[in-house]
Amino acid sequence: METLEFVIYPDGRVQEMVTGIVGSSCAEVTAAIEAQLGKVVTHQPTSEFFTQTATLQQTAAAQVGHSPW
Repeated sequence: METLEFVIYPDGRVQEMVTGIVGSSCAEVTAAIEAQLGKVVTHQPTSEFFTQTATLQQTAAAQVGHSPW
């Protein structure tokens, strides 16, 4: 499950925590929100940021011919 959590401090700072999004795509999800909030001072990636999705690619070759039987 993807979640975005915001903590707004009395001095105006906003802490944003993103969970459930693997890889750097969290930056795409939060870009519009961050643009509206103001200047981003720091980023602190979680372990999910560094997780890579696995891609499996299979290739099948068909051999057409006739059997000597």
